[in-house]
Amino acid sequence: MSNPLNLSPAKRPAAALAILAILLLAGCAAVGPDYVAPDPGLPDNWHTALQDGLKAQPADGEDLANWWKNLDDPLLIDLITDALADNPDIKQAIARVRQSRASRAIANADRFPTLDTSGSVTTNRISKSTSSTSSGIERDWYEAGFDAGWEIDVFGGVRRSVEVAEANLQATRADLENVRVSLAAEVARNYIEARTFQYRLDVAMANIKAQEETCRLIRSRYHAGLSSDLEVQQAKYNVENTRSQLPTLRSGLEAAKNRLAVLSGKQPGTLHEALKEGRPIPVPPISVAVGVPAEAMRRRPDIRSAERQLAAQSARIGVATADLYPKFQLIGSIGLEAINSGEFFDKPSRFWTLGPSVSWRIFDAGAIRRNIEVQDAIAEQYLAAYEGTVLSALEDVENALTAYAEEQVRRTHLEEAVDAAQRAADLAQDRYAAGLVDFTSVLDAQRSLLSFQDALAQSEGTVTANLISLYKALGGGWEQPDR
Repeated sequence: MSNPLNLSPAKRPAAALAILAILLLAGCAAVGPDYVAPDPGLPDNWHTALQDGLKAQPADGEDLANWWKNLDDPLLIDLITDALADNPDIKQAIARVRQSRASRAIANADRFPTLDTSGSVTTNRISKSTSSTSSGIERDWYEAGFDAGWEIDVFGGVRRSVEVAEANLQATRADLENVRVSLAAEVARNYIEARTFQYRLDVAMANIKAQEETCRLIRSRYHAGLSSDLEVQQAKYNVENTRSQLPTLRSGLEAAKNRLAVLSGKQPGTLHEALKEGRPIPVPPISVAVGVPAEAMRRRPDIRSAERQLAAQSARIGVATADLYPKFQLIGSIGLEAINSGEFFDKPSRFWTLGPSVSWRIFDAGAIRRNIEVQDAIAEQYLAAYEGTVLSALEDVENALTAYAEEQVRRTHLEEAVDAAQRAADLAQDRYAAGLVDFTSVLDAQRSLLSFQDALAQSEGTVTANLISLYKALGGGWEQPDR
């Protein structure tokens, strides 16, 4: 029987036992802490009282993932769909996921043996000055073979490195979903802002039309000797003051349109035609299911990212700890070498080596242990960052719940104020025409009407914008995979 290791019969069992022992040790538990996800300690219910359509019932996953469809605006749906496909931030986040996936594959490759191949043909000539017996002789040397090496992961340093890469990949995926959540909300908010500016422009134009009618009436009364020049000038500055608001509103509308185009991955001005005609501000649904804090926190991709970063850092402690222990390898090579090409493939030209090796740093002035302390301190920082992310998320939801409910209350009061202001403006106009009040009452009533109508238009947009903020705070805007 052939002896590929070129070992004596007495040595072969010892070598086999050494290799077997190393392979068995490779199955040992990895050093360093085994990661356990922290308990965020969430409350059972929201602190803010749920009202005005907000319900504590569990949110439907698909409904929350595509919350913008609840606003029932086809153009808004198209804009968000385009943004989620073409926005540069989305493309960057997707590229980072691909990078992390490749990094995980690199880390995982360290778990397997490496195999190299090489070959060479060389000619050697011995110098006459250094040899008296073989001077001037030229010899050819033919060599080819394979070299293999495998670091046996006895103490789990490689396994911990794979854990780091896997957790980093999961964190970058969560970051991608967080970009999607933020982008969908940003597109929707800018769309609501554009529609709000259009609404406010309509309000201003309607008031200008009414004020111009009043101005013509005052001029007619003035020419008839029934009004003074003071009243004419007052009516004129009232119209011009309202007109002065138009440039600011038009500038805001243009900025919102341009921002929407950029968010959608398009050049500014691209969406002007689609947004040319004014449309009503999308109305929120009658009821919104917000669930409980634990449910919302599970959906938040920023919390998921923070937790995965903590998991990766925990595994880095294990990587650093593994440096305290020896490293075991199996190395081997097999090949052919000869000085004559005709003998290259003959049996005597074969060679091979195989055996275990070990290396162990026995003195480093405490550098390895200090590195473990460094990684442990970094893990504490990631834990604090995770806890801070959870608290910020709870704050976001609580504030969004309050803002959404309270703005609806404000809108109701503004609606009543607008109705009263409209009646007051009509009464002031009639009483002025009858000579019962002076023109100042008409001016005050018209200014108040414009102010309340403009505030109501802004409040209409704010109610929907606050709902968008609530959806974002709840982690809506991405498809949550089954875990």
